Amino acid sequence: MSTFEFPTEYALDSIFRRHLGDPLQHGWRIRMRHNFGYFTPEAWYQAAVDRLVTHGCRWIDVGGGKSIFPHDRPLSCELASRCGYLVGVDPSDNLDQNDLVNERCKGLIEEYHSDEPFDLATFRMVAEHIQEPEKVIESLARLVKPAGHVVIYTPNKWSLVSIAASLIPDRLHAGLARLMTPDRLDEDVFPTSYKMNTRKQLQSLFQQGGFEEVSFSYLEDCVVFQRFQLTCFLELAVWKTFRMMGITYPENNLLGIYRKK
Repeated sequence: MSTFEFPTEYALDSIFRRHLGDPLQHGWRIRMRHNFGYFTPEAWYQAAVDRLVTHGCRWIDVGGGKSIFPHDRPLSCELASRCGYLVGVDPSDNLDQNDLVNERCKGLIEEYHSDEPFDLATFRMVAEHIQEPEKVIESLARLVKPAGHVVIYTPNKWSLVSIAASLIPDRLHAGLARLMTPDRLDEDVFPTSYKMNTRKQLQSLFQQGGFEEVSFSYLEDCVVFQRFQLTCFLELAVWKTFRMMGITYPENNLLGIYRKK
């Protein structure tokens, strides 16, 4: 049975340079992160998916909407070309803007059926919106072939932002998202439920569906205060201090990879 090797920081740096060039030639945010030696959770997720998309594989991307990797169009194009068949599943009209998928299913994964199983299923910032996780796992058990993988990238239920989001009405989420990230569109903000957002929850659900966990990481998230240079610098400085002390940064996302038995 094959094993999954989690990407290294060198792999992340190589992917960035391959598509986007020298980090020091970009804007102040990317330069600052590079100088601190920090890689975003998004970069770790992209590197993990890069390792799992093999030539000619069948890949289903769930909830991706208009793009596979919003911050790396070149890598999105590369992986879409590398795989044999790419299906996008999303109930949002955003899916109409995704020009890389071979097939669009504007609906829930529970409603999607295929005669051929998939080698890979990816969920980028989707699990926190799922209302009925048991039905999603049942669908994955039906759609993913034996030895195929499912990648879950989602906020930690117990991170500070997730706790705050749980306490704030959904109707206010879009305004708060714009406050932290001015270029975030209202159409990209959806209600949250956090029913698949702890390691224990994910392990239990996937075990019931006939999957085993092959990799799990807490991805430290230092983009909450990225809007301004001073707050971005202070956040990275605190992260660096936590790292030197061997303490996991309290604001983090989850990256779980599960293989069908």
